[in-house]
Parts: sequence; structure tokens; C-alpha cells
Amino acid sequence: MPEVTLRDVARESGYSIATVSRVLAGTRTVGAQADRKVRAAAERLGYRPNQVARALRSRSTGTIGLVLPQITNPFFPTLVRGVEHALHSRGRALLIADCDDDPDLEAARISALLDRQVDALLVIPVHETHSRVAVAAGAARTPLVQLDRRCGTDVADSVAVDNAAGMALVLEHLARTGRRRVCFLGSAGTDSAAVERRTAYQNGVGALDPEGAARLELGDFSVEWGRAAAERVWPSRPDAVVCANDLIAVGAIQQLRRMGADIPGEVAVTGFDDVAIASLAEPALTTVRQPVAGLAAEAVRLLDQRLAEHTDRPHHAIRLAPELIERASSAPGPAMA
Repeated sequence: MPEVTLRDVARESGYSIATVSRVLAGTRTVGAQADRKVRAAAERLGYRPNQVARALRSRSTGTIGLVLPQITNPFFPTLVRGVEHALHSRGRALLIADCDDDPDLEAARISALLDRQVDALLVIPVHETHSRVAVAAGAARTPLVQLDRRCGTDVADSVAVDNAAGMALVLEHLARTGRRRVCFLGSAGTDSAAVERRTAYQNGVGALDPEGAARLELGDFSVEWGRAAAERVWPSRPDAVVCANDLIAVGAIQQLRRMGADIPGEVAVTGFDDVAIASLAEPALTTVRQPVAGLAAEAVRLLDQRLAEHTDRPHHAIRLAPELIERASSAPGPAMA
């Protein structure tokens, strides 16, 4: 079938090519009746705009690049979905690049997306310090927002959950349920989420366990590490295991049950993020829920502001409040109820 053109839509709708172009590009108001008739004609004819030609005319590709640490972490696909939905409502598309937790690969991915002429970038930095140069270089070339993690508020706008508040919710919950011998299973990584959750635990645990700040096992954000770390800590018989994310927590639950631990009777287990597997764990996992839709919406809003303003205003650092989701893994034991 021959390609449907603007001229065809103009003939079908009864309006000029210029009016049709303005309606379909959304660049100028032409009146409700004209807008309705032009769009109806385009729909009947099956008109599809030539995105390449439009990009050349407008110097905008309508695409946003997203660089993330590791797509296998189930939190990130959920966040990507939120971003894609927020962008789709604005008529923008998303290009995703995974950098496998490698700052050098992250820098290469940022450069590659910029070479593809994306209109803006979202970056979830791999490393709190090693990512700074590449993220700052990207922010110098195009609007950029750091999402979920950051490598400095002086580098670019950022949107993240309040990790310290989330950890405070966990510790307050454990205190209310009578837990008094607490340990932390986290990531030795230097991304901001790992550092903030670990620091918040160490700063806050003293209120219910003076020795708790020293009880840390650090590895990575994985189920495998959760299993290994649980095996390390169980001989000291903690009554609460605070995990830096849900993957670690699920691994810890699996290993603790293999070793005969009663969860939550002998030991409570908590996570962070509230990914899908949290509610499917046995017992179901108490965790900190991140406001994923809110994070995505705020990040896209900041990008929109940067794209519209073309000014060098101060960077914004936005923190959204988390929510504690209480489930069976941390219910009070018989002696505590």
C-alpha cells in the first residue's frame, strides 16, 4: 500500500496541509473542531508520522535514555515500567542500557546514548564516587536526572526514596515487637542506596540493641548472598535480621528455615523495596515499599522542566517517603505478643 501523506489527510479532512501539520505535531492550537476532524481523518487513513523526518525538523528525537546498573535486580524492571508509562503519556519513547554494575561500562553507555541524540538522560548511578565524572559529563551535554541512586546533588537533579526514613521505620517496628538482638545483612557496594541504608541502620539500631551496629555482614544485593550471610549470623542467634533489600531477605529466609529457625518465632526478617517476591516468600516478607510510580513521575517531571527551560538553574534533590509493609516474617513471637 502507498504511504499515507499529510496531503492525503488534508484532502480527507478538508483542511490545509499547514493546519493538518499543526494538529498532528501538536505545536499550535487550531480549534477543537479542526483538531477533531483532522485526527479522525488521520485515523481513517491510517496515517503514521515519519519520526525521522520530524526529528530532523524539530531537532528532537522524542527519546529519553535510561542507564541502569543491572536489569536482573527485580526492583529495576518495576522502576523502568513506571518511567516508560510516565514518558508514554508525554509522547516520548525510552531507550534502556544495562551496565552490569561496572562504572566504566556505565560511562560508555551514557556516551552511546548521547551519540544517538536522546533528548535527555535518566541515570541510576552504579557508584557514589566512580560514576561522578561520566554523569557530570552527560549532564553537561543534555538534561539529566539521577534516579533511585545518586553520585552527588551538585552533579545533576536527583529523585530517590528517603532510605534513612525507611530504615527508621524498620527499626521502630522491630522495637515495638520486642526484638533486642539485631543484625544487618547488606551490600558492600558503594552506590548511594547501599551506603545510606547501611549508615541509617548503624545510626539507629543502638536504641534497641547497643551492640547491633557492630553486627553487619556485607556482600551484594543477591539471594545467594542472603543465604550465605544468614548461615554466618545464625550461630550467634539474633532475634531480628535486617536486610538491605528483598533479594537478600528472601535468601536469608530460605537459609534460616533450612537450618531449623522459626520465623518469626525465634527471628524476624525484614527487607527493603517491596518487589514482587516479597509477598510470595514463606513467610511473607515485611519490607519497606518504595513509591515507584512517584519516583518515575518526579524524575520525568524534572526532565520536562529542564527540556522546557534551557537554563542553568540550581539542581533539585527530591526525596520521597517510603512505607513499611508489615507481613508475617516479623510478627511478634509467642513470648513477645
